Amino acid sequence: MESGQRLGWGLVGTSTIAREHMIPAINAQPDSQVVAVTGSDRARAERYAAELNIPRAHPSVEALVADPEVDVVYVSSTNERHHGPTLAAARAGKHVLCEKPLALTLDDAREMVAACRAAGVVMGTNHHLRNAVTHGTLRRLVREGAIGRPLAARVFHAVYLPPHLQSWRIDRPEAGGGVELDITVHDADTLRFVLDDEVEEVTALSANQGMASGDLDDAVMGVMRFRGGVLAQFHDAFTIRHAGTGFEVHGTDGSLFGEDVMTQAPRGRVFLRRGDRREAVELDSHESLYERSVRRFNAATRGKGEPAATGEDGVRSLAIALAVQASAREGQRVAVEEP
Repeated sequence: MESGQRLGWGLVGTSTIAREHMIPAINAQPDSQVVAVTGSDRARAERYAAELNIPRAHPSVEALVADPEVDVVYVSSTNERHHGPTLAAARAGKHVLCEKPLALTLDDAREMVAACRAAGVVMGTNHHLRNAVTHGTLRRLVREGAIGRPLAARVFHAVYLPPHLQSWRIDRPEAGGGVELDITVHDADTLRFVLDDEVEEVTALSANQGMASGDLDDAVMGVMRFRGGVLAQFHDAFTIRHAGTGFEVHGTDGSLFGEDVMTQAPRGRVFLRRGDRREAVELDSHESLYERSVRRFNAATRGKGEPAATGEDGVRSLAIALAVQASAREGQRVAVEEP
């Protein structure tokens, strides 16, 4: 790619997130555009390209990564199909932005990161929440000591999975379905980001509350213990219709409350409470979480900084989500495996 040339993005997977969020975000940037797509169903990929004005639908991943106009590969196929396309893109010298979770096993996720590193290409994980102005503000305030020493955190990310997404997430364990790899993995990344700390161990209980089939979980609650001593409580679900979402951090000198912040939409508020006094925190303007993610990724491909969430971040969030699954299954505390 020549200096100043627009980055061509190729999509692996005809996903809803690409349709609703990523394609508009990529095309909104002055330095990038979607130029190609491929999927497991060739006819579907061709329809997808026609509907979304994507110039080319390739018959395979191999054809897409061989396309000279593709500089970045965005992988948003189902979870069990992230590994192969990422390795193929790395071999072809293409940068990679991969959906979470990176893979279904830590070994596969590590191999993906190592392949991109060896090829000298940028790899990012599409953890959108850390791009929200609300979470950036929470991270800054914690770092600045606004609440003293952090003691505890709480994330409530229990939502109702909309009907158009009630497919493989709730009925295909082999595809990486279940609430932990869909929602808890985001909580893990956002907690790591805001607290700037790593999770050592987890304990969790999960349930099937009537939406998921078979042995898949559609609800989970638990606690993560961080190296610095913070205990973080989380509640994730596909089954809760009437609750809001939130993110709280409680410290020795105050508490921070993020309201309506665990969402794909650019919205939410942050409050600081000390004693009986509760005040709204002024935020920078809300912007699309995905546009910010793409902007930072594009800059990283030109040697300007890192993606909002790196491949290594994706490995760490996966390690935590897998530990939560194991804890719920085994009924005991589980140490988080080091990346």
